[in-house]
Amino acid sequence: MTALHELDAHDLAATIAAREVSCVEVTRHFLDRVEADHLGAFVTVTPERALTRAAELDSLDDRPPFAGVPTAFKDLTPTAGVRTTMGSRLLADEVPDHSAHLVDLVEEAGFVSLGKTNTPEFGLSSYTDNDVVGPTGTPADPALNAGGSSGGAAAAVAAHLLPLAPGSDGGGSIRIPASCCGVLGFKPSRGRVGAGPDSPTWSGLATDGVLARSVRDVAAVLDLLARPVPGSSRVWPAPATPFAQEVRRETGRLRIATWTDPYLDFVEASPGSVAAVAAAREALAALGHEVVEIANPWPADLEPQFNVVWSAGMASVPLPPEAIGALRPTTRYWYERGGQASAPALAAALTFLELTTATVNASLASFDLFLTPTLALPPQPHAWFTESGDPTEDHRRELLFTPYTALMNMSGQPAASVPGHVHEGLPVGVMLAGHVGADALVLQAADQLMEVSGRS
Repeated sequence: MTALHELDAHDLAATIAAREVSCVEVTRHFLDRVEADHLGAFVTVTPERALTRAAELDSLDDRPPFAGVPTAFKDLTPTAGVRTTMGSRLLADEVPDHSAHLVDLVEEAGFVSLGKTNTPEFGLSSYTDNDVVGPTGTPADPALNAGGSSGGAAAAVAAHLLPLAPGSDGGGSIRIPASCCGVLGFKPSRGRVGAGPDSPTWSGLATDGVLARSVRDVAAVLDLLARPVPGSSRVWPAPATPFAQEVRRETGRLRIATWTDPYLDFVEASPGSVAAVAAAREALAALGHEVVEIANPWPADLEPQFNVVWSAGMASVPLPPEAIGALRPTTRYWYERGGQASAPALAAALTFLELTTATVNASLASFDLFLTPTLALPPQPHAWFTESGDPTEDHRRELLFTPYTALMNMSGQPAASVPGHVHEGLPVGVMLAGHVGADALVLQAADQLMEVSGRS
């Protein structure tokens, strides 16, 4: 019999529904695995809450579809009655009195939360480390960082502590750790997932998504989240056909543009990143798709304008002056930088991002999908990101690490980091992206690639 933790969410739900195992037994099994975690995947574990919830589900005659399947919420996501630190020692004892809409939707489907997964302070970094519990390592080598900011979620899924986990992505925060940990990470189109009344979406950069080991699990969670939410200013109508059905359909022959050169001229893609794209390109061509190599179409002028928006978001956090000194150096760097931006500069940056990304995508209208590396570098040692002691250098190193993912946040396009390639013992993801709204097509192509690599 396959071990419970080896099953994806669908197979685990089916095993529970067949009464082969109870929700409580499943919860205890996964809590035992979390207790033995050596990666730093969790900030907070909630065994009593989880077991109480599991027992309630066991008592129901009519159970929700994913009754008893474990998950956990990123520590940026407010969860009622559960410590939510946002990766900051300033909020080390913060316990929200209500949950984010995402939490309600996931729990309504029967998932049992085991706690809160690790994240960098306020989710600002492409690596996961903080002053609350420290860094998260990738299961491939715990001395190397899991990536960020959904690093705890990715590590937990990769280490089979959870079958899947929600995450959020404002500049690559789902796809970066997915690549570092060798799992599937999906960021939906802007507005596909309603944020609810508690989450401002003024910049359009961030959205909720999911990390999992199968496309069907990603599609199922997307179906839970992709519905109109009262109070959301940017939201799509629910899809006419559920994503769980769409991902099983044939795509037909697709025209796919691919490139590996980063859009920043001082950044170079590593041999592993180039090799991963080459393997994916060959696999997609063998499946009958037309794969066309093109020059990177994105202008480098996007990066400084993105920084204006990114830093302004951090600077808008209402911190008392005495709290600023307690921030980690990188967080303080973004906070102070954002405070220097004027209102006209912010408006100009937002306008530049919108118009420039729209122009680029219009020029790529003849292509269905886009294939690039997820990251320019493999997972790096925890200290590599901050060892210089200079936040400006830290920022430069993050650009050397991840020069691809934030472009899809600027444009609002759906994008996935797809696992399957290993270089020198480390997982290397490739990024598949589509035009805005083509979420199902991205997942369909991701499923094809994962099937070829034996990961589907």
